[in-house]
Amino acid sequence: MSRSRATYMGFIAIFLWSLLALFTVGSAPTPPLLLNAICFGIGGTLGVVWGMTTGNLSALRQVPWHVYLLGTIGLFGYHALYFSALRNAPAAEAGLIAYLWPLLIVLLSGLLPGERLRSGHLIGAGLGLSGAALIILGGGSGFDPAHIKGYLLAIACALTWSVYSVGSRRFGDIPTASVIVFCLASAILSAGLHLMLEDTVWPQGAMGWASTIALGLGPVGLAFYVWDIGVKRGDIQLLGTASYAAPLLSTLALVAAGFAAPTWKLALAAVLITAGAICAAFASIKADR
Repeated sequence: MSRSRATYMGFIAIFLWSLLALFTVGSAPTPPLLLNAICFGIGGTLGVVWGMTTGNLSALRQVPWHVYLLGTIGLFGYHALYFSALRNAPAAEAGLIAYLWPLLIVLLSGLLPGERLRSGHLIGAGLGLSGAALIILGGGSGFDPAHIKGYLLAIACALTWSVYSVGSRRFGDIPTASVIVFCLASAILSAGLHLMLEDTVWPQGAMGWASTIALGLGPVGLAFYVWDIGVKRGDIQLLGTASYAAPLLSTLALVAAGFAAPTWKLALAAVLITAGAICAAFASIKADR
């Protein structure tokens, strides 16, 4: 698979993640860890069906255990830390800190063999972060030291996903089918924690189940498989910066569905995020040349 095609596969994940908020709203009032278990169970089952169809399941026996550990920590750890952060700090501020992972991917990827950060990557990451801040913070009142525990959990959340994404690059020869195990292991861990920490509330009605299944098939399913391909074989710096489009697209989806109102901040964020993606794209094109 070519570098450009793998990068396009990574873009699919960003689009799917932009639907995460919309489907999550539709799946209420299912508690987060139970929702996590259901969605990762669907995502893992999707992978098993794909693996059986393509004959890729046999490759799982050759995957080292530390790769499975990295993948499980990445998928399960990110979501567990994210939910915990939002329980210990205001959602807008904690969400902003957690969404530092695209910027961290761009910066950490410069440490990989054969990769080099250019000024365009740094400028693009900065512009993208500014746009993401406008969307996620919204009318927030700013950071409150009283919520330091939640902020630290959100930082750990961002670090977990960025290290997982960049670390996956070092295992470029590991088959994407390994994500099947990541998902199933995350589902088992989520289910265990749910039984320990949460009351069981299943999705309500047709809308609730449709949203939950859509989450499992897309943002918490297919997205991880195409993202694995993108970060291993594509332009990881461009993908990291382009990930800032996820909060923008997510907001647009909520506006279209009537769950949010359009504001001037949304328009300004669109300009900043688009400009950041263009800067990173030109930097990557220049590097390839």
